[in-house]
Amino acid sequence: MSPTLSNAQTTRYRRMCEMRAFDEACLEALKRKAIHGELHIGIGQEAVGAGMAESLRAADAVVSTHRNHFHGLAKGVEPKALMAEICEREAGLCRGHGGHMHPFDPKTNFSATGIVGASLPVALGYAHAFRLRGDDAVAVGVSGDGGSHTGGFHETMVMAGAAKLPLVVLVENNTLAISVDFGEVSPTETVAERASAYGAKSLRVEGTDPDIVAPAFAEAMDHARAGHGPVLIEATCFRFRGHFEGDPEHYRDRAERNRQRKERDPLLIYEAKMGEAAAEEMDAIRKAATAEMKAILAEVLEMPMPDASGALDYVFAGEGAA
Repeated sequence: MSPTLSNAQTTRYRRMCEMRAFDEACLEALKRKAIHGELHIGIGQEAVGAGMAESLRAADAVVSTHRNHFHGLAKGVEPKALMAEICEREAGLCRGHGGHMHPFDPKTNFSATGIVGASLPVALGYAHAFRLRGDDAVAVGVSGDGGSHTGGFHETMVMAGAAKLPLVVLVENNTLAISVDFGEVSPTETVAERASAYGAKSLRVEGTDPDIVAPAFAEAMDHARAGHGPVLIEATCFRFRGHFEGDPEHYRDRAERNRQRKERDPLLIYEAKMGEAAAEEMDAIRKAATAEMKAILAEVLEMPMPDASGALDYVFAGEGAA
């Protein structure tokens, strides 16, 4: 089989497939009761994660949200360690104590928080530290459209703009803050247009195609890395599933949801874009990604859980650091 995709296209499509397969494996883990509490799936938003991956350097920091898996994979977090943390295993990133919403990986400068909007002030702290150290690293704070309406968002943008800090604020606008439609609560038609009030660069992209996201995100990172101040980039996308697994989704019409799934699936969009000539090649990539994540899940499910006696470890600084 001779390749028809360019290296960049192959990489972007493979990343999307791996991200989709990762979250599908999480759904299987939930079905097997290996995940407790809420689970927030990012299926439908893979192009954003795949597009941002290319411009992230090892020294850069990414602080994500409750829907964080794709951003962690984009930053280079090892999939098995992330899956183990989500499934609360001793071999996980945080030895099973962080779980799905609070993974932390010092090796890759990746972390996440389940508090809406709270990722941005943490990313601001990274950006300030990079400035103080004289690094050329960039901090990326990820938020949703709901998070863009919080006080933390405003305060972060004010401080980053005033000090021209190396910060990129990525807003994944899937138009739903849990169940609230963006248009019903936003004073502006877009999030990106608010950037000028903070002295920030503004970008708005269609977030279902990594070929669109990647160059836009690269432009944002280059701008911040060069010392020109913060960037607010809004990527429009569609959330395939409920806010969390078990969400009855009474707030949106089923027919409209199904239509959006057909028309705004990043994988289907990319497959159609590449055409029939690439179908066999892309099918092989997708199957390989699925097999890899299934194998990772099978291995993770055999891993031991943390000892119950250590349930209160890591609550306070200096404790449980054996």
